[in-house]
Amino acid sequence: MTRAFDPRLYLVTDTALCAPRSVPEVVAAAVAGGVTAVQVRDKTAGRRDLLALTRAVQAVLVDRPDVRLVVNDAVDVALLAGADGVHVGQDDLPADEVRALLGPGPLIGVSVGGADDLAAVLALPAGTVDLVGLSPVWATPTKPDAGTGLGLAGVRRLAAGARAGGLVSVAIGGISAGNAAEVAATGVDGVCVVSEICSAADPAAAARRLRSALAGELVGS
Repeated sequence: MTRAFDPRLYLVTDTALCAPRSVPEVVAAAVAGGVTAVQVRDKTAGRRDLLALTRAVQAVLVDRPDVRLVVNDAVDVALLAGADGVHVGQDDLPADEVRALLGPGPLIGVSVGGADDLAAVLALPAGTVDLVGLSPVWATPTKPDAGTGLGLAGVRRLAAGARAGGLVSVAIGGISAGNAAEVAATGVDGVCVVSEICSAADPAAAARRLRSALAGELVGS
């Protein structure tokens, strides 16, 4: 990563959960409440629509250069939009080939569901991957195919392994204001949320509750 990336409170968008509000509207409120990074994710959108959505989110972040914007899966969209990076899953494009496409600057995140996934990431050349998303902490309806929950102990082990390998780690899956501090205490660098903010009546207030819960627990907070 050539630019600072703050993963403390990482919002992954869900277009359906944001409705009837637009994704950019929810992102703007969430960032005002304390979200530090945003990943645009819409598995149902075509590439043209995803590019338009990414650019619309970039527009509401234009005055917040500290909040990095990452695109889920779609390397082509990230390139066209000039996003800050891409996050790929285990069934998406290989991280080393994504790095070859993006070059040395952008962030690359990879989903990790267990020790074997982490070992594969750590075996890649240094600088290929910047961040691992430990997923899921607990089962979640927003990503039913994510697999069995790692639990806090599993997240703690993977976070330690990631840190030892020089990688940033974030946890995702079933995280709320009520359990965010427990997750942060495992040693991850940040927590990712979807429904806790996207479904909230007041996304800014939801982000503030999460930041309050995380206060003092995360490295660098």
